[in-house]
Formats: sequence, structure tokens, C-alpha cells
Amino acid sequence: MSVFKRIAMIFGAKANSALDKAENPNETLDYSYQKQLELLQKVRRGVADVATSRKRLELQIGQLEQQQAKLQGQAQKAMEMNREDLAREALTRKSGLNQQIEDLQQQHSGLQAEEQKLTTASQRLQAKVDAFRTRKETIKATYTAAEAQSKIGEAFTGISEEFGDVGLAVQRAEDKTAQLQARAGAVDELIASGALEDATGSRKDDIDAQLEQLSSDSDVETELARMRDSLPAGQSAARPALEDADSDAEVAESEVERGQGGAR
Repeated sequence: MSVFKRIAMIFGAKANSALDKAENPNETLDYSYQKQLELLQKVRRGVADVATSRKRLELQIGQLEQQQAKLQGQAQKAMEMNREDLAREALTRKSGLNQQIEDLQQQHSGLQAEEQKLTTASQRLQAKVDAFRTRKETIKATYTAAEAQSKIGEAFTGISEEFGDVGLAVQRAEDKTAQLQARAGAVDELIASGALEDATGSRKDDIDAQLEQLSSDSDVETELARMRDSLPAGQSAARPALEDADSDAEVAESEVERGQGGAR
């Protein structure tokens, strides 16, 4: 393939693609329907022209027939006046009109046949135009519905041009949010493990945390002792007895376990 042929093919392909994108089926259908209406109008004008010519021939034939009748009367009158020469002249002219009338009648028959053909063609074309109009409107409605459905689907999926930027913006915001959350979690873990220090001093190391826990336990025991002391005398005495019984049981259990261990 030569270079020029390749260039022509490339330009042709690009032009075809551009035309395909620019083509609107609704506009194409309306244009086709308009062209059919123009063709139908031309056929109707043709029928009218042929009918006009046919009517003109009928008028001419009528005029010639009137002349024939007039010449016939003149010939008859000339014979009554013993003017055979005038009668012969009138009949000769009448005979010449017969040929003209026959020619006009042949043309009239041809125009009638042509008019009938054009009338039939006009009726058939009218039926086709009507059917095309109905189909055109159906196709346009179907195309419009499909186009709307496609746009709605693209909008929901975020692949349309109108909503594409919105979808990308939302995706970027979600990605940044997830990244910040992950970073915040990692920093908290590093501060808790002591790998990083809290510059505000609000966080404590593990030793301080253990000391605070011990202090909290001591405060709990102190509060419990104070509450026991505030109980009535009977309940306060029963509580140590229960504690002593629990302590004796624990000692006995320990001795049993040691005896079993020595036996083994």
C-alpha cells in the first residue's frame, strides 16, 4: 500500500469516526422523512401536470368536434342551395379535422395511462411515507429512552463524563482519609511502645503506668478497710472469722499438696 493510500485511509477512518459521533439518529430520521415528503410532493406535482395536459387535450378535442359539427352543417346547407362545390369544401375540411382528433385522442389515451401510473405510485409512496413516519417516531422514542437509561446507568456507576470527576474526587478523599487513619494508628502504637516520645508530656512510660496501677490498688484496699470498720459490730466480727476460715483452708490445702508431692 502506498503512502498516499494509507493517508487517505487514515483520514477516511477519522472522518467516519467523527461523523459517527456527530450523527444524531433522531435528526437523521427526521431528515430522511423530510426527503420522502419532498419526493411525494414531486410525484403529486407530476400527477397534477399530467392531469392538466390531459384536460387541455380534452378541450382541444371538444373544439375540433364542434368545428366538425359546424362544417357538417355548412355542407348540408350548401347541398340544399345546390352548391355542391361548397359542400365538398366543407366536407374536405371536416375530413382533415378527423385526423387531428384521432391524433389528440391517442395522446389523450397516453396521458390517461401515465396519470394512472403516477396516481398509483403516489398512493404507494404515501403509504410508505406514513409507515416510515410511524416507525420513525417509534425508533426515536426507543432511542431517547435507551439514551436516558444509559446516562442514568453511567451516573450510578460513576463512569459518565458528568459524574466522572465527582467519583474521582470521592475516591481521592477516601484514600486520603484511610491514609491519615493508618498514620494516626501507627503513631499511637509507637508512642505506647515508647519508640516515640510525646512532645506534650501527656503520655507516661511503662514504669509510671505500673506505679500508678499499684497506687490505685493500694487506694482500693484502704477504702475497703475503711468500709469494713464502718460496719456494725456483728458483721465486722463475722468478716474476720470468715477470712480466718478461708486462710486455714488454704493452709490445709497447701499441706496436702506437699504430702502428695513427697509421696511421689
